Amino acid sequence: HRPTVNMKSHLLWYLINYYLGTLTSLLVRPTEGHQGGKGMSESSSSSSSSSSAAAPATGKRAFLRKIEVAIQKEWEDNKVFEENAPAPGEEAPPKYFATFPYPYMNGRLHLGHTFTVSKADFATGYQRLRGKRALFPFGFHCTGMPIKAASDKLKLEIQNYGVPPVFPEDTKTAEELAEEAREKEEAQKGKASEVEVGVFKSKKSKVAAKTGGIVRNWRILQSNGVPDDLIPHFAESEYWLSYFPPYCKTDLQSMGAGIDWRRSFITTDKNPYYDAFVRWQFEKLLAADKVKFGKRHTVFSPFDGQPCMDHDRADGEGVGPQEYTLVKMQVQEPFPTALAALAGHHVYLVAGTLRPETMYGQTNCWVLPEGRYGAYESRLNNGELYICTERCARNMAFQEITKEDGKFPPIATFSGQDLIGLPLSAPLTSYKTVYVLPMLTVSEEKGTGIVTSVPSDSPADFRALQDLKEKAPLRAKFQVKDEWVLPFEPVPIINIPGLGNLSAPQTCADLKIKSQNDAKLLDQAKDICYTKGFYEGEMIVGPLKGTKVKDAKDMIRHELITSGQAFVYAEPADKVVSRSGDICVIALVDQWYLNYGEPVWRAQAEECLKGMETYTQETRDQFEIALKNIHQWACSRTYGLGTRIPWAQEYLVESLSDSTIYMAYYAVAHLLQGGVIDGSQPGPLGITPEQMTSPVWEWLFCNGAYPADSAIPRASLEKMKQEFEYWYPVDVRVSGRDLIQNHLTFWIYNHVALFGKDKHPKGVRTNGFMLLNSRKMSKKDGNFVTLHDGVEKYSADGMRFALANAGDGLEDANFEESVADNAILRLHTQMIWTLEVIQASGVKNAATEAIAAAVTIIKGEQINLVEGPADTFHDRVFESEINKAIKLTEEAYERTQFRDALKSGFFDFQNARDHYRTVTEGAGMNKGLILRFIEVQAILITPICPHFAEQVWKMLGKSGSVLHARWPVAGPVDELALRESEYLKDSVYNFRTKLGVWQKAKAGKKSTGPPPKATEATINVSTSFPEWQRVTLDYLNEQYDEGSRD
Repeated sequence: HRPTVNMKSHLLWYLINYYLGTLTSLLVRPTEGHQGGKGMSESSSSSSSSSSAAAPATGKRAFLRKIEVAIQKEWEDNKVFEENAPAPGEEAPPKYFATFPYPYMNGRLHLGHTFTVSKADFATGYQRLRGKRALFPFGFHCTGMPIKAASDKLKLEIQNYGVPPVFPEDTKTAEELAEEAREKEEAQKGKASEVEVGVFKSKKSKVAAKTGGIVRNWRILQSNGVPDDLIPHFAESEYWLSYFPPYCKTDLQSMGAGIDWRRSFITTDKNPYYDAFVRWQFEKLLAADKVKFGKRHTVFSPFDGQPCMDHDRADGEGVGPQEYTLVKMQVQEPFPTALAALAGHHVYLVAGTLRPETMYGQTNCWVLPEGRYGAYESRLNNGELYICTERCARNMAFQEITKEDGKFPPIATFSGQDLIGLPLSAPLTSYKTVYVLPMLTVSEEKGTGIVTSVPSDSPADFRALQDLKEKAPLRAKFQVKDEWVLPFEPVPIINIPGLGNLSAPQTCADLKIKSQNDAKLLDQAKDICYTKGFYEGEMIVGPLKGTKVKDAKDMIRHELITSGQAFVYAEPADKVVSRSGDICVIALVDQWYLNYGEPVWRAQAEECLKGMETYTQETRDQFEIALKNIHQWACSRTYGLGTRIPWAQEYLVESLSDSTIYMAYYAVAHLLQGGVIDGSQPGPLGITPEQMTSPVWEWLFCNGAYPADSAIPRASLEKMKQEFEYWYPVDVRVSGRDLIQNHLTFWIYNHVALFGKDKHPKGVRTNGFMLLNSRKMSKKDGNFVTLHDGVEKYSADGMRFALANAGDGLEDANFEESVADNAILRLHTQMIWTLEVIQASGVKNAATEAIAAAVTIIKGEQINLVEGPADTFHDRVFESEINKAIKLTEEAYERTQFRDALKSGFFDFQNARDHYRTVTEGAGMNKGLILRFIEVQAILITPICPHFAEQVWKMLGKSGSVLHARWPVAGPVDELALRESEYLKDSVYNFRTKLGVWQKAKAGKKSTGPPPKATEATINVSTSFPEWQRVTLDYLNEQYDEGSRD
């Protein structure tokens, strides 16, 4: 900034008359910290002039925990988190309704859950300070197969191994004990150096081999803190539903989560109220023609002859179908000798692709030279023959593709080398003939074992083709003729901003990829090309020329399939092994399914998304992908826990289908159940589950006809409807990004199908996974912390502080234990300093006396407060810092960027306070201003550290709870004064640096005594800019337009 005359004289006045007068004392202080460019981890801590007596961190943690427990009791007694809709005639204040996907009740919550929960809690806490009625309810999910499967497995363990069980791995031979001892010895010798430091990974031992890596359910329950004498009860699935939800509640209460627990409930038909709600939901979906019945792709065990759901699997829990488009590449006649047995048939190599829009750019196809392939007869088009791997044909046999269901005898078999050089006619490509070529990275465990090649947009294809072109010995090795390779060049098909119309060659050049063996770089290049291509790419060939790739993809796929040039094929997304040891396939099985992806329904969901706040563009992009990729979803199961499908009682509603609109149930749950989570007792309105008929739900949620024949009093119905109308729609749903691909997209689909537009979701905030100390959380590796342990280890506010600091956005966040530990020290120190200031100000109350009695204060620098107007230069600077902190922190909370809120509302705010204390050391701090700082800081930090804030609020003598305080109003920010202050701080920092250099030079290298003292210093001040700077600034001033600020 170009200084003015007034500014220069002002700076000179303070530099000479203030700093020069105390130069020596300032320069020999420990450096306060030159803050330019530093992040929050480097920010100077708030070092109190008088601190608590030296004590281990455990003492400070215990001090904070005692306060937290007492405050939580007050909150519970005063029902501070219980929010209701305004009564009839009462003015309706603005509301804020936040939800979190209810967690599954097969264990206790861990820090990963807590990280996402905290985002909803922080947002709700902030909105409450803005004067809104803020509601954060919480439910417990029990639907589905995991609990039932776990209870059944535990029952088998008890039957086979007794109580307590003695598992085979618990009885070790002398040889096994010796092997175990050797492994421990190797670990101690540091032979884990090849892997991550501190994590030893041995080869699979004979002990492990005896169990096949089986994880025992008995031990899983032990790891969740369940006593051995209670574990046998878990053999009954109902016991899980009553055991874990109370722990979930108490754990969340211990962190100070602002949850209205009256609205809590469990799912499944064990809760008759929720059961009635889900039955109404599905009856309405059926009436709207959203639920269909038919064959669906399902994980299936040919050996067992039935679908293989999660509970039936030895490996692969949670794995579902992966759908491909199989592109038919016809072998041109005459056939070579290796294919002579196929004469008279239409023969196709079938290549699986997830990118049908790129088929315009095919130049060849790839096979694995040493791979094994077969020709299999299909039931399509008079017995076409498809060449693929046996594994692929096995999947096809259960998808009505092969000639007979469940059978796939090959007409002939070949090696990949036999197929190299086959001339093919490929759909959409501009080349009349393309050839089969070798690629060593083709997998026989994915797709068909045949890979179509599009070197214009696939970096791996481009490099493999270039390798064959550039390396004659490589062509010779696999007997590849020049004419099969050399004439073929990448075909431009998609234009991508920044990458042009040949994205793969461009990206390979940018990343300097020289070989198809550069696997990591090729993966990076693939991510760049595929992501930018999908979102930003535009077709430049074909009838859809000029269409965005994300819009053209499905249309091109549809055209390929309807024209007979491709067909649909599915396989497990990963390996699935049944308990019988069978490798599972994907089969077409009769099921009830939700018709997601239907064009009209999808368009409604896309329209809803357009009006939603997603907070980041990445979240919106992922939703757009999900809406395009998600299609019919099986919503029925025959095994597990849940609600029976009303019209087909032999089926249960699966767990991702009964959890799409339950946020509406929160609005009335407290009136129906009154906090009795299983609905075993009626709530305050005395309504029974049987009275909650579909017409009642329809009237409550969808403005249907009034249920005149209902036995529920009209006043009770009106009260429930009032709650729903006030709270709905959901203002923000907070979730992990992994749920975008299913649950969160289903949430949008179901809302647009069942509710009016005024009840559609308003916002969704997603986050990435959470690392613990920069490593993935893992019980197996010992890098794991439960919510309960986190509170006990770091205190509630210490843990919440570190959760806020862990990060925001879709990238993986990192919970650092060092940050949580440091937060304990910071909060403790700040509370003691606050006590000293309040005592010095003359304020006395029970809260300050209680804190004073709980700690021993070591008197250091006297707190010096002055009365009167805050009108000195440093007062004005500090007042501007307070106002600036309010504005910046408000902006951060509004964006749900809680790390930024922590930075501006705590770290930077503390630094401003510390500087004010330093520069007013002689004259004293303004009493009103420093008390305002304490009050403002308490409010700014309330959403993140509410216990600390509540205690400070009490110490200030404020009435009510800080949770219901009002967000402070920021006054004007004197930017010039702030710049002047920064200039002064920078100058002092430079002075100290120069003094240090002078002292070292004066003392000499061998000096061991105290540093020499400076007795005088000279400050050289220029009165004008150097000529070259003056000319430059004058020019810039001439070019500057005040109106546009450009």
